[in-house]
Amino acid sequence: MTGRAAILLLVVAVLGVSYASSMRAYLEQRAHIVDLKEQIAERQAAIADLEREKDRWEDPAYVEAQARERFGYVMPGETAYVVLDEDGEPLEAESQLNDPADVLGDEPEAWWEDAWASVELAGDPPRDQAPPATQIDGSDEGEPEDQ
Repeated sequence: MTGRAAILLLVVAVLGVSYASSMRAYLEQRAHIVDLKEQIAERQAAIADLEREKDRWEDPAYVEAQARERFGYVMPGETAYVVLDEDGEPLEAESQLNDPADVLGDEPEAWWEDAWASVELAGDPPRDQAPPATQIDGSDEGEPEDQ
């Protein structure tokens, strides 16, 4: 290898390293630009939501509904009622009263139905179980170990 070839190889290597670092910086900047565009889109969506909220507050019916819901205001001549829980405290706005039929779920069975099912099972035991052992062999299998 000649001296000129070594110098040429060295120059090409330096140029390659400088271009590689420039390419890395370019790719990082592109990724950063993509992140910034996503943030801009999110903030524009948030701004649009706030503008819709502002437009709703321009409507007198919405303001009245919010006053009723948030502060419990009533119109003149109306009667306000406050629902209390079992401790005598007012229920929060998020709380809901459940239908007693939903709370119980399935209707409970009468005790005699369970008793009669037991009698029927005793008269006709399932056939797919192994028969009980006829003798005890005295081995330690199946016994719990002392700890």
